[in-house]
Amino acid sequence: MIEKNKYFVLTCFLLAFTAIGFISCSSDDSSTSDEAVIEEDDTETDDDATDEDTNTVSVDASYFYTTDGSVTITTVPCTLSDGTSTDCYQIVTTSLPGDHEMGPWCPGNIEDDATAGGIWLEGGEVYDVDGAFVENMATFYNDPNWMMYDANGDIYITDTQEDCENATNPDVGEEYENFCVECLPSYITDLTQTWTIPITPVAQDSPVLFTTAGGGPGGPGITTAPSTRGVALNGIEFSAPAPVDNILGAYTLAPFDDAGGHINVHQGYHYHAATGFSTKVAQDDGHAALIGYALDGYGIYELADSSGVEATDLDELRGHSDDTRGYHYHVDAAGNNNFIDGLKGAYVN
Repeated sequence: MIEKNKYFVLTCFLLAFTAIGFISCSSDDSSTSDEAVIEEDDTETDDDATDEDTNTVSVDASYFYTTDGSVTITTVPCTLSDGTSTDCYQIVTTSLPGDHEMGPWCPGNIEDDATAGGIWLEGGEVYDVDGAFVENMATFYNDPNWMMYDANGDIYITDTQEDCENATNPDVGEEYENFCVECLPSYITDLTQTWTIPITPVAQDSPVLFTTAGGGPGGPGITTAPSTRGVALNGIEFSAPAPVDNILGAYTLAPFDDAGGHINVHQGYHYHAATGFSTKVAQDDGHAALIGYALDGYGIYELADSSGVEATDLDELRGHSDDTRGYHYHVDAAGNNNFIDGLKGAYVN
């Protein structure tokens, strides 16, 4: 009796398996119709839209400029602003870019051309700080107190580290009025900076907005957000907007070099604008090049793509998403003295 039941069960199983195989083949045959292909494409499009919203691209340490040893990267455990325990990249830099020259900043005489000086950012525009710019500052700012040169046309420039430190002090003395402030790389040869960013970004329900001038967090009760916006691929800081009003209020000028950077003895060399000089990673699809990472780990890309077209769908942080890069930021125009307007992700306090 047991033997008969065994064969009966086996026969049923074989019949069922044959039926399933027939149904499967029928489904394969029907998939060759045009309608089925269109439906499959539609399904894939829906999935892609979902992936675009959820796709998170991790920091790629291989993109950083480490050739000359000016940048070193290690993996360390870290705790983010939302309490997340994760792994971060610790990026240690010499505060000097290894991928481009620095300076000049201040021209020596009002007859000098643009090659002798750097740039100035004002009202959304980028101006060459040549001799003529310095000569005409009283007209440019409609203030007769501007007179940064002597009877020979020689421009007053800070020429020692002590002068550099004093002239960049928030309480700068009157003796530095009408000086062009130029701090040199030789003043920061022993300075290093360390940045810690999550390897994989962790999005927050409520982004942190930066204040529009001088850095610092925006929004009630937020007191720990970093003022630094991010790190360029050469390890140099994407800094908060330069305190232009304070600089000009002291009747000083602290130009940026053509790369958008200048030196503070405490910050080292740092950027206030992205002008295309630092290391970048071109994108195969013509998208704007990657130039760094924000402190929340999301990528920071140039303003415009390879055809010079700017994105038109950026959010309040200057970010948006696509299938390839996930969520990412685009820098502001250089003349705006700004990079991005906030952080979507959690960051290291």
